[in-house]
Amino acid sequence: MVRTKGKAVVRGLIRAVDSTVNLAVLVTFLFLLAYGCYGMWDSHQIYQEASAEKYEIYKPSVDNSLSFEEFCDINPEVFGWLNVYGTGIDYPIVQSEDSNEKYLNTDASGNYSLSGSLFLDYRNQKDLMDFNSIIYGHHMEKGTMFGDIGKFFDEEYFNSHKHGTLFYDGQEHGLEFWAALRVNAYDTVIYQPAITDKQNQSAYINWIQKNAINIRNINITPDDKLVLLSTCASQPTDGRHILIGRITDKIYPDTFKEINTGAKKIKDTIDSRSLWTGIRRVPVWGWICMAGLFIVIAIIITRKRMKHRKNK
Repeated sequence: MVRTKGKAVVRGLIRAVDSTVNLAVLVTFLFLLAYGCYGMWDSHQIYQEASAEKYEIYKPSVDNSLSFEEFCDINPEVFGWLNVYGTGIDYPIVQSEDSNEKYLNTDASGNYSLSGSLFLDYRNQKDLMDFNSIIYGHHMEKGTMFGDIGKFFDEEYFNSHKHGTLFYDGQEHGLEFWAALRVNAYDTVIYQPAITDKQNQSAYINWIQKNAINIRNINITPDDKLVLLSTCASQPTDGRHILIGRITDKIYPDTFKEINTGAKKIKDTIDSRSLWTGIRRVPVWGWICMAGLFIVIAIIITRKRMKHRKNK
């Protein structure tokens, strides 16, 4: 009788421990699942905030109810727009009055954002009449912000992506890209905006010609107005990628726009006829959540079946 009671107590303890372990495993799994889903959601939100589509309605060349002028009313430090043909770079440009720190974590609307903004060095003139003006932006994945600048170190890509546009002072200007550089963040030669002396300007041009990874022979002189697009490099930590172009009066045609528009129409037509359109639009983190839920349900069902068999 005593032995029977003792065995019953032991079995009860084992069941209690087993249930506790199962509960702990389940809670831990759900916590990790929730944490992973949050991480995916948070990353998705950051890239959504950095997307050029967010600002498309304000673009000066687009005829929408919300104009570029109205956007400048939202944030008076917005003064221009940069578009690099064939890339994801199609953003408003801002400039702080006294610092290059502000727009590292502030979007063009003036709100906090980890993706920041494309911003002109505070020492440059907004009318871009300096010999060399520097525009900074974060290097981000998925082609957002200045994430595509690293592609210009591929010679074929560099040679096929020659132009862009800069809108400022109420007028659109052309951009003709000249060189791509890899430099250190603390390089005092390249990071000196608004050089005024002709001799120093010539020395600046010569330095770029000697150190460029890719360069195009377009006869740059001190009379030109250069624009440097600067962003972080993935390696090393202090590395920087710079794409340099000169401002022109000529607006070059955007041949990539025609290609992208045609490809998008084809894709939209295929998607509209496909039964899988809705499934494709579910974000990755949504699939992870659903998969995790199915796994938890499967574990619970399996354990219940095992206990049922033991009781028999």
